[in-house]
Amino acid sequence: MDENQRSSRPASSQCHSPPASPWRNMVEYFKKLIKNSISQKVGEWVKDYCKRNGLLTLSVLAVISGCVVGFTLRSLDLSTQAKIYFSFPGELLMRMLKMLILPLITSSLMSGLSAMDTKASGRLGLLTITYYLWTTFVAVIVGIVLVLIIHPGTGTEKEGHKAAGGPVMTSADALLDLIRNMIPSNLIEATFQQYKTELVPNFKNSAKSSQANFVYIMPDHDNPKMGHPVFLELTPPPEIHYKIVPGKSNGMNVLGIVIFSATMGLLLGRMGSRGLPLVNVCLCVNECVMKIINAAMWYFPFGIVFLVAGKILDMHDPAVLAEKLGMYFITVLAGLFVHGVILLPMFFFLITRKNPFSYIRGLLQALVIALATSSSSATLPITMKCLLENCHVDRKIARFVLPVGATINMDGTALYEAVAAIFIAQVNEYELDFGQLVTIR
Repeated sequence: MDENQRSSRPASSQCHSPPASPWRNMVEYFKKLIKNSISQKVGEWVKDYCKRNGLLTLSVLAVISGCVVGFTLRSLDLSTQAKIYFSFPGELLMRMLKMLILPLITSSLMSGLSAMDTKASGRLGLLTITYYLWTTFVAVIVGIVLVLIIHPGTGTEKEGHKAAGGPVMTSADALLDLIRNMIPSNLIEATFQQYKTELVPNFKNSAKSSQANFVYIMPDHDNPKMGHPVFLELTPPPEIHYKIVPGKSNGMNVLGIVIFSATMGLLLGRMGSRGLPLVNVCLCVNECVMKIINAAMWYFPFGIVFLVAGKILDMHDPAVLAEKLGMYFITVLAGLFVHGVILLPMFFFLITRKNPFSYIRGLLQALVIALATSSSSATLPITMKCLLENCHVDRKIARFVLPVGATINMDGTALYEAVAAIFIAQVNEYELDFGQLVTIR
């Protein structure tokens, strides 16, 4: 009995552990509390991040994925038809964005300017045009300075830079076309076509008759000592005169639509209560367009993948392009970096005394779409949404400034065209003096 009791005591003592101390229970309680609070905070942070930056993150990943897919598929040597089929989702994205340009511009300008008085709208227009011209001027200066410092055309082969033949439109004709497009003759036609001057060749035969310019003796194979005189007549080439005729080019006449919509908006504001029905229609159209943009934005990451990949597939050999135009690319990219990352934020800080990069953070979605589409007009709906919702810009100002800016404010285009002109001169070893540089500017 004693032995059994002794043997059973250790067993019973092993089965029943001593009660936990209150300190241990408190530690376990705080561990669970901290774990639950951290997991809850992480979950809330992830949820809030996805809500605020989910589309931006997906768009950035879509651009990267499109680059990877595009360079991967280049090794397969796809046919032209296969490339068209592959790029179809990206084509739908571009068509979707371009579809919204016309209703967005007209409704934004007409509703925005109708709510402003004539003096305020005139002052806003003057400031807008002045700022756009100033930034374009600065962009050209940056491009000229960098191309003169880097000299991208020095040592570059001329074979890859042969100029295309044909007439070149004068600056006067280009300026007249710009003014003509500001006042379209047909408003319906302006939604899909622009006016463009065309130069048609007119051939005229020379008035001089052909003459025997050369006489030489052709040897006779049967009788080498004899020869046959041959008269060679050279006919002078016909004289080519280019005739200026009116023409059309495909593409929306955005400038003409902007001018018409702005004029209508100003007049609607002066009409008072009589113009309210049309103003309300414009407000409804604008709100509907913004709702369409909100719904369509979830398609953008998917379309961007195929849009970027399709553009990479359509590229010529990147190695050959980098070899011939590598320094030109570097010069243009350096100019865009200086202008977009240094100068424009500096102007923003000097004018507003606010942090420019927090403002740019709200526009990242529009910047990614612009990188993928390479179109200011196609990015206009997304830019409008980002300014109104993320940057909290006044609707009246955004509705006027953005359509005008998408039409006339082309800083990047002005920069790389200035670089291209001097680059071609450097390739052909042509020295430009100060007067010619001012002409380019």
